[in-house]
Amino acid sequence: MASNKDGNQSGSGGGGGFFSFLGSSLTNIAKSVNGMLGHEGLEVVNPEGGNEDAGAEAQRGRWKQEDRDNYWKMMQKYIGADITSLVTLPVIICEPMTNLQKMAELMEYSYLLELADECEDPHMRLVYAATWFISLYHALQRTWKPFNPILGETYEFVNHAGITFIAEQVCHHPPIGAAHAENEHFKYDITSKVKSKFLGNSVEVYPLGRSRLTLKKSGVVLDLVPPPTKVHNLIFGRTWIDSPGEMILTNLTTGDKVLLYFQPCGWFGAGRYEVDGYVYNSEEEPKILMTGKWNESISYQPCDLEGEPLPGSTMKEVWKAAEAPKNDKFQYTYFAHKINSFDTAPKKLLASDSRLRPDRYALEIGDVSKASSEKSRLEERQRADRRTREAKGDEFKPKWFNLSNEMCPTPWGELEVYEYNGKYHEHRAAIDSSDHVEEADAKTAEFNPWQYEDSVVSA
Repeated sequence: MASNKDGNQSGSGGGGGFFSFLGSSLTNIAKSVNGMLGHEGLEVVNPEGGNEDAGAEAQRGRWKQEDRDNYWKMMQKYIGADITSLVTLPVIICEPMTNLQKMAELMEYSYLLELADECEDPHMRLVYAATWFISLYHALQRTWKPFNPILGETYEFVNHAGITFIAEQVCHHPPIGAAHAENEHFKYDITSKVKSKFLGNSVEVYPLGRSRLTLKKSGVVLDLVPPPTKVHNLIFGRTWIDSPGEMILTNLTTGDKVLLYFQPCGWFGAGRYEVDGYVYNSEEEPKILMTGKWNESISYQPCDLEGEPLPGSTMKEVWKAAEAPKNDKFQYTYFAHKINSFDTAPKKLLASDSRLRPDRYALEIGDVSKASSEKSRLEERQRADRRTREAKGDEFKPKWFNLSNEMCPTPWGELEVYEYNGKYHEHRAAIDSSDHVEEADAKTAEFNPWQYEDSVVSA
């Protein structure tokens, strides 16, 4: 059923991380890993129920036994800590995409924002916009971890619904990414930062981010606070992800809002993926009921002041997840493949673009060994770049975003906000007006986000 219209909000400000953490307790069956020496007390949660022995469930997953056991020994010292930028994770758990590219996945169902922009009904406008934000959670079924971007790394995305998208890694410690997307119907700005808590066989990730969506026709500005996320069976068992908690989308112009509750996965998978809630007017009266599953579809229906469907009204579907490829190695959708493709790259791609990362590309073509060595090389080069910067007394400055004076409150802490400075549009306009077309090739183009070309990498 839908969440109560008097439900408490999880906080003010905005959110924007593509992983977010647990906001309410789970009721899944959980068993310790009995019979596995050195792993006693580890929680292995089966989302499909508790019929299987926990030890057998713990043996499942993508890890080889020796890799899993060695990693567990290394990770034990981090239990209870924020591991966002403390731990170097192995390539074996990664997907061939960076967090900057992951930010662009929200653009798949951008037709919902065209509907929102053209809609005259202020409450239906929120239905479309809220559904657009929900649609991203379909990608959370993928349990592979994106690569952490290098400081100064970028990602550009074009050739989809007239959208120009630019993302940049603006800070390394703590990791912060910023992005701007725009077409004739909307502007979207996000500063994305996360805080995590490692619990042994699971990790909780809190979205200290700010998302702002502006619809151009009406001029309304919408602010998002997303629910948190928990990654289960990180080392032992089949990894799966849940995002129980509240999502709040507020119209900062009118005071209208959407309050949705993402149900926790319960016994034998009950409630998994389900999301329910209401669109409220500025007087906090429910106007439209929203319900569905974030991995399948969302529907809506007008309601009365008690939250009950209006007599004579019907439930209508507003969004349905697109069909995905069968047996895809990384569980990618067709759109996720487009994100990695050069078909969505602009002319004269920036040398700092994620598509050009040698570790990402090596993993994409199945060369795990090279991906691992290239990942280590890039991380060491990043450290060398930092040492040079410190020696010169320089401060890293992003190219396409500026650090503002605003500190944004979130339910999990304050966030420094980066603002789009408009320079990318000037850069892109100059290139697009040129007759010269330069094709980028991941096999030959050199990835170059570095501030200093002469940074020395330690042996």
